[in-house]
Amino acid sequence: MHPMQTIAVRAARAAGQTIMRAYTELDRIEVSAKGINDYVTNVDKEAEAAITYQIRKSYPDHTIVGEENGENKGSNSDYIWIVDPLDGTNNFVRGIPHFAVSIAVQHKGKTEVAVVYDPVRDELYTAVRGKGAKLNDFRLRVSKINDLSDAIVGTGFPFKAKQHSETYMKLLTSTFSQCADLRRAGSAALDLAYVAAGRMDAFFEIGLKPWDIAAGELIVREAGGTVTDFTGNHGYMSSGNIIAGSPKATVAMVKSFRPLLSDALKR
Repeated sequence: MHPMQTIAVRAARAAGQTIMRAYTELDRIEVSAKGINDYVTNVDKEAEAAITYQIRKSYPDHTIVGEENGENKGSNSDYIWIVDPLDGTNNFVRGIPHFAVSIAVQHKGKTEVAVVYDPVRDELYTAVRGKGAKLNDFRLRVSKINDLSDAIVGTGFPFKAKQHSETYMKLLTSTFSQCADLRRAGSAALDLAYVAAGRMDAFFEIGLKPWDIAAGELIVREAGGTVTDFTGNHGYMSSGNIIAGSPKATVAMVKSFRPLLSDALKR
C-alpha cells in the first residue's frame, strides 16, 4: 500500500469512529450555522481534529486544507491533504445513515491518493493514481452502460447556491427525460464513490467545494470513469460544477447540458 494511503485510511477510520460514537447520541450534538443552509457540528470539528492528528504524526510538514479549519500550512507546500471530515452533515444530524469521510492527497497539484469512508456500512473506497480503485479489497469498475436511457443518475441540489436554481432545474429536467431514474442522496463524496462502484452510472452537481470532490473524482477516474465540468473540460475543481460517470454517460450528459448553461456556468 502507498505509505500516504496507509495514513489516509488510518485517519479516515479514526474520524469514522468519532462520528459513529456521536451517531448513537444524536440529541447531544451541537449544531451551528456557518452560512445560509450550511451547518457544522461539534462532531465535524472533532472528526477533522482526529484526521489532522493522524496526518501530523507522519507528515508534520505537509499542508492540510480542511472544510472546518481552512488551511493548516506546513513547510512542504508540495503536498496538500484535502479533507472533508463529514460529508453529508445534514443527513448525519437528522439520523439519515448516509455520510462519509473524504481525504485526498495532492502532490504539486495532482491528486495521488484518495479515500472515501462510509462508517455506517464500513465501506472503504480507495484509489492511488495509476493503480486503480478499490472498495475494501475488491477492484472497482464503473458501469458499462451504452445509453443514457439505461442510466441511474445521481445529483445534488444547489441549496447553498440558489442563484443557479433555474439553470439547475433545466439540467435536471433534461437529464430526467433521458435517463432511467434519478437519485439525490445528500453526500457528493459517496455519490462519486457509488459511481466508481457501478451503483450509479453518472452524477452531476453545481457549486461543490474541493473537499467535496477531490477524493471522489480520483476514485471515479481510477475505476475507468470520466470526470469533467459542464463544458466537457477539466475545471471542476475550481468551478465546483462536475459530471462524473461511465465514459458514454458523461459524454451524453455534457452534450445535453451545453445548450442549457447560463453564462455563469460556462466558465
